[in-house]
Amino acid sequence: MTETTSDRPCRILAIETSCDETAVAIVEDGTKVLVSLISSQIETHRQFGGVVPEVASRKHVESITRIIEDALNEADMTLRDMDAIAVTQGPGLIGALLIGSVAAKALALSAGLPLIAVHHIAGHIYANRLVQPLAYPLLALVVSGGHTELVSIERPGRFEIIGRTRDDAVGEAYDKVARALGFPYPGGPHVDRLAVESAQVMPLPRAWLEPGSYDFSFSGLKSAVLAALNTAKMKGEAVDPAALARGFQESVIDVLVEKSMRAVKALGAKQLLLCGGVAANKGLRTALAARCEAEGVPLAVPPLALCTDNAAMIGAAAYLKWQTGEFADLNFKAEPGLSLEEWSVRAD
Repeated sequence: MTETTSDRPCRILAIETSCDETAVAIVEDGTKVLVSLISSQIETHRQFGGVVPEVASRKHVESITRIIEDALNEADMTLRDMDAIAVTQGPGLIGALLIGSVAAKALALSAGLPLIAVHHIAGHIYANRLVQPLAYPLLALVVSGGHTELVSIERPGRFEIIGRTRDDAVGEAYDKVARALGFPYPGGPHVDRLAVESAQVMPLPRAWLEPGSYDFSFSGLKSAVLAALNTAKMKGEAVDPAALARGFQESVIDVLVEKSMRAVKALGAKQLLLCGGVAANKGLRTALAARCEAEGVPLAVPPLALCTDNAAMIGAAAYLKWQTGEFADLNFKAEPGLSLEEWSVRAD
């Protein structure tokens, strides 16, 4: 167990640049957010209909130094008040990850501080620890633009993926359906809003896969949505976008909720965590909360600000490796395909 050099809490300055958000936070003991700042690139990428990796990297370069200074100034601290520097190592866009890792290495070297390389999805999972204590063993449902996974966590920082998407991630499916319906980037929130407000629903298929599987598949559902739109167009008929959005969302949510609850029971999990950008989806939050309440399963859902990419979650996950003294050297590489299971905190 690594100890701080004084009686004060462990303070970690965390950096997140995995995609199109430049974020910096200062977190105490993995649970208390002192400051969390985010510089969003949504308006920049909206004109392209999605994230352009090269543009994202340039924007990170423009923002990273300023936002680090702003975070320290807002907390009324300097690097001398920090105990470690943490940064997202992966997964993510390689150019974006490199900007954050180079900045973190420079800070750690100049201040003589240990460096902690963090898995992005571990951050999403441990964003929940910024809100409430976690009870092990637990199960995490990770839903984002690039990931849809069920992760079993027997003890702090020890991850086992028991189910994953075989094709599209749920956030990716939302964005593709939104684009087909004519919504601008990011389209997921538009689909969610329409689905929640609609009184009508268009029946669409659910992909349950083989019995007992915790894996997911959303490509067939996406194709069914596109087929419905194309069929209506060929017939000269109008499609109610709200009814279609509700049908799509209900199909997604039914599968996510059912498989999550089945896994909770099979694994004897004491708690279910909802994590990732799609955790901001109102329909999913409502349905999962209702099912968990009905079956007596404790549910943890982060506030909206901690669902999307942020650096506070990176600081929360970094504290796990601070406790075990697992630090990165200055030669560590940004890894777009970093494995969550391999990143796991070592056994005591």
